[in-house]
Formats: sequence, C-alpha cells, structure tokens
Amino acid sequence: MELDDHAEDLASDLGVDKEEVKSDLENLVSYSVPVDEAKQSLRRKYGDGSTSSTGAPSAVDVADVSPDDSSVTVTARVLTVGKRPIHYRGEDHVIFEGELADETGKISYTAWEDFDLEAGEVVEMGNAGVREWEGNPELNLGESTTLSRVDEDLDVAYTVGGDADLADLSPGDRGVNVEVQVVECERKTIDGRDGETEILSGTLADESARLPFTDWEPRPELEAGASLRLENVYVREFRGVPSVNLSEFSTAAPMDGGVDARDDPERLPIREAVERGGAYDVELVGNVISIRDGSGLIERCPDCGRVTQKGQCRSHGAVEGEDDLRTKAILDDGTGTVTVVLDDELTAQVYGGGLEAAKEHARDEMDQSVVAEEIAGRVVGHEYAVRGSLSVDEYGANLDATAFARSDDDPAERARDLLAEVEG
Repeated sequence: MELDDHAEDLASDLGVDKEEVKSDLENLVSYSVPVDEAKQSLRRKYGDGSTSSTGAPSAVDVADVSPDDSSVTVTARVLTVGKRPIHYRGEDHVIFEGELADETGKISYTAWEDFDLEAGEVVEMGNAGVREWEGNPELNLGESTTLSRVDEDLDVAYTVGGDADLADLSPGDRGVNVEVQVVECERKTIDGRDGETEILSGTLADESARLPFTDWEPRPELEAGASLRLENVYVREFRGVPSVNLSEFSTAAPMDGGVDARDDPERLPIREAVERGGAYDVELVGNVISIRDGSGLIERCPDCGRVTQKGQCRSHGAVEGEDDLRTKAILDDGTGTVTVVLDDELTAQVYGGGLEAAKEHARDEMDQSVVAEEIAGRVVGHEYAVRGSLSVDEYGANLDATAFARSDDDPAERARDLLAEVEG
C-alpha cells in the first residue's frame, strides 16, 4: 500500500483532512518511524484512542520493552548522550543517541528531536516508539514523543556519563568518552558521499587495549604520540572488532599527564579469539600445518587490488594483472585453526627474497607455483608467534599479520597451558 493510500484510510477513519494527515505521516516516515507505528501515533494525535482507554501507551519497565511494542511510556535514567550527523533519504539530519536504564535493565535510544537530554537525569518518555536495532529493542524518540524530567531517585547498576576503557567498548556504543594515546595516525583520501573526502585513521591505545579509529572531521590534535580525552565518540564494527569513530560533534582535548598505552598484543588461544568474533592487535601461537592456494607469486587487479584468476578480476573482468607476493598459512594451536595472511613484506622475509627474486625463480623453473612450494618448505611444521588483527565471517577466520616469527615458547609449558584451558 502506498503512503497516499495509508493517509486516505487514516483521514477517513479519523474524520480529518487527508493532506494534513499525509504531511504528518510523511514526516514521521522520513525519520525512520515504521508506517504502522506512525499510523498509531497519528491516531493518538487526532484522538482516536484505540491504543488504550486513555489513548496513551502503557508504562513498562525497560526489561519488558519489546520490538513488538508500537510505542511505550518509560521512566529511566539517562546514561549517555551522543550527538552526530547522518544522511538519510537525501537529507542531512542531526540525531541524539545513547543509553537509558532503570532497575530492570538498559536500552539504547535514538532521538530525532533535541530533547536537551543530560546524562544522569531521570526522565519519563511518553509515546516513545520501539524498533529493532541489531537484534535488540531500541527506543525511537520523535516529534510525537513527550518528555518530562522526574524528581525521582532511580538506582541503576550502570555507569553514568559514558567514560569507558577501550577493552569495554562494543559496536553500537554511542556518546562514549575515552582517554587514550594515539599510537598510529594516517591521513587518507576516500571516495565519500560528496566526492573525495579526507579522514584520519590509525590506532588508539590505553592500558586495557588497542583499537582502530576513524576521524571523519580531521583534527590537528590527533597525531601519533598525543594523549587525548575524546568525548562523544561512537563505535562501529570494523573487520570484526570495535572501531572508535569521531564525528563533527566529537571533541579531542590534550591530557597533560599523558596516558599509559598498552604496547604488547593480547595473547589468546585460537578458539577464544575466533569465538569473540574478531580481535584487534592479538597474538596467536601455533604450528603452521599447510599453505593454502593463492600463496606465493600472485597477480592483482590494478583497479581494485583483488587477486586475479587467469587474468580475470571478479569486479573488472579481463585485466593486466600486477605481480605481488602473499602467503596464506594455516595455523593450528590445538584449540582451533586460523588462516594467517602475510603481506608482500612478510612473505619476502619467509621466502628469503623479494618480488623480483620470486619472478626470476618462477621464470627459471617455468612454473609460478615454485614460489609457494619454497615458502611451504620453510614454514610448514614449525611453530610461529603471529601478531595481527583477526576477522571472522562466513568464509572462516583470517588473521592479517603484522608480525610473523618463530616462537621461542617452551612447548611443554604451552602444552600444559592448553590442556588446562581445554579441561576448563
């Protein structure tokens, strides 16, 4: 059914002007309010009273809010308040988002209007819409939502204000504040919505963890070695791990005392790393049991960088491939396996020569596969400590390596540690 038809049905049922109803309906839908929820909201607005005897949605605890609810009334303490710009249906909007909590639990929210929310205050939200976001209910606050401050001492079991360690961040967190050291920072030009866009990306660290970041409004304060307090950041998932994002409304303030940054990676058994769904700057130790196809001397598409097969790129068809080196090694530690991907520099180290040496080797033998065979002969059957970032998807677990070295662990001691973990 088209929006015009919905408006006509509503106008007929409510006995009001169709164009007025249509305008209200279009406005709600433009703010991502589902059509059915928008229609119920308008019925309440125009006095239909079909939701309840009073026309108001029922009051519920946070833990009882469900995506099946069209709208609810909730009283909760504001935990965090974030602000960021979005582009939706061809228009720029500013939204406010974060988390709320009561004694029963917490829930995320998105406000399409500026309700002047502050962390720590207790508010009653009437006619708050409910939608499903990443598998969980989320409150959607729009122009039909009523909000009032409540003088009530509401105890919640959650931190108010948004301060967090990097290790505690999860994709979807918003309105977060972190105190970090910028470990790496690089200015990049990407193809954005409005053409070429400059961003900053790199790595942040505190005592708890190291995570990637992106600053969409490049700030001079973000430079390698700087210790900063970043406020009003939000967290997305990047290759299976949380990534800190700064918008135009985020702030970066230097910290005189500095921030102690974790320098060493977190060492994990492969099974635990994979079960996390991804890990940034992690170390895995295990035996290389084989080398996968697509290793050694390869060719890449000059346009997108994908590996070509017989001169064919999946995206660009027939291309003149560019030579490169890569290794895909299967690492096994007894708890699980992962594919370790070595770039051209690490592959050159284990092969014992660079790209030109590999090409000469292949020409001499008239067989490109000899490069992969040489690599396999050098690494298969040996134990390695591998550092990098792990991503997990439907194709399996892959670790993009930043370091690959023979392990100096005591095999007997590590075997005891693995056995203790398996036995629980």
